[in-house]
Amino acid sequence: METIKQFELSKEYLESLRFAIENEDIAFIQESFDGVNVADIASLLEELSMEEALYTFRAIDRQITADILIELEDDTLASVLKEMDMPEIASLIECMDSDDGADMLNLFSQKEREEIIGYFQDEKKTALILELLRYDEDTAGGIMAKEYIRANKNWTMVQTINEIRRQAENVEKIFSIYVVNNRQVLLGRVSLKKIVLASDDTRIEDIYEEEVISVPTYTDQEEVAEIMRRYDLESIPVVNSKNILVGRITVDDILDVIREEAEEDMQAMTGISDAVDEYDSVIKLTKARLPWLLIGIVGGLTGAGFIGFFEEGLSKVTALAFFIPLITATGGNVGIQSSSLVVQSLASKSVFDDSLGKRFFKGLLVAVLNGLILALFVFGMVVLFYGNGTKFALVVGIALFSVVLLASFMGTVTPIVLDRLGINPALASGPFITTANDLLGLAVYFLVAMSLLNL
Repeated sequence: METIKQFELSKEYLESLRFAIENEDIAFIQESFDGVNVADIASLLEELSMEEALYTFRAIDRQITADILIELEDDTLASVLKEMDMPEIASLIECMDSDDGADMLNLFSQKEREEIIGYFQDEKKTALILELLRYDEDTAGGIMAKEYIRANKNWTMVQTINEIRRQAENVEKIFSIYVVNNRQVLLGRVSLKKIVLASDDTRIEDIYEEEVISVPTYTDQEEVAEIMRRYDLESIPVVNSKNILVGRITVDDILDVIREEAEEDMQAMTGISDAVDEYDSVIKLTKARLPWLLIGIVGGLTGAGFIGFFEEGLSKVTALAFFIPLITATGGNVGIQSSSLVVQSLASKSVFDDSLGKRFFKGLLVAVLNGLILALFVFGMVVLFYGNGTKFALVVGIALFSVVLLASFMGTVTPIVLDRLGINPALASGPFITTANDLLGLAVYFLVAMSLLNL
């Protein structure tokens, strides 16, 4: 317990670890890492230089090193793997679950993968990993693990328990025992509690539950995550087209999927085109951010053109310029709010979801109510504090009301259309909606001003 308590992500411990590495004090490294969660060790090692990290990896148990590699950030992992030779990488992958091993191999080119596989010593593990490499990375087959426990429906409890003991050597977490027939077709599941409480001569077919939720290998990983969330599952079996059990997906795999998808949507909504983080290179970060920034610049230049087109009107009523930020900012905010709600609903689809017509009508009612309240408020403020007359206040109020309706329409419809086209609806938010609504807002504002003020 003292060792675990001593391990803290602090400058003092980091200096102690570096001192131990410099003096090749392997005993200190092994003792200080004993019993510590691998995620904490991974966070610590990312603070070390590459040479220090590699020394640490080679000083500790190979199984722990393999577990740490799984927890590393992608860029850090890629850098570490570049410094390792192929036999070392192969030995570490063999310590991983089959799904993690397949994910690790997918980081390499086809030629490198074949070279690494050539160094594998465990034929059974090799066969499991090779089978997983056949599936798309973003499907149930791509994220499933081949390590699971199954029982034949004809087995007695004695046979089943003996087989569980044998199979459990390769299975880290046991959530359910899957029941199959002689052709390995999935029939159902049985809990460990029922197996333990049943008499020795009871057969599996007498106690298993036939109702079991499973997913085909081709199911998209987001759909798998939604199924497991909806039914509160800790694991889910994966079957092929003939309903033969081929693997399982556990909740820790799905948490990774949920985190990755959330990060992708967040970055898409903020106008970042690739999966990046703050530790990436300057060039990669620039390339990820630049496209949407350029779109924003083009939108801004187009907006400047709009203003220039109404230059004569602005010269007559200079107060029009004061409210341009109000119109564009309100349109952008309304658009982002509407699109965010729609994207959220699309991410958690249900068979009971409202139709497109109902969604649009509901959004329209909300926009009308918000627009009226905002327009009346701004109308009153302009009359009271700006002294430009009721007619001018009416221009600002009508324009604001119209912009709220248009922005809400854009924010509601655009993500739905993108979703129907198979494009990530999160792209509708952020820079796209903001830029589009800025242009629409300016156009509406000046058109209303021209009509009511006779510019």
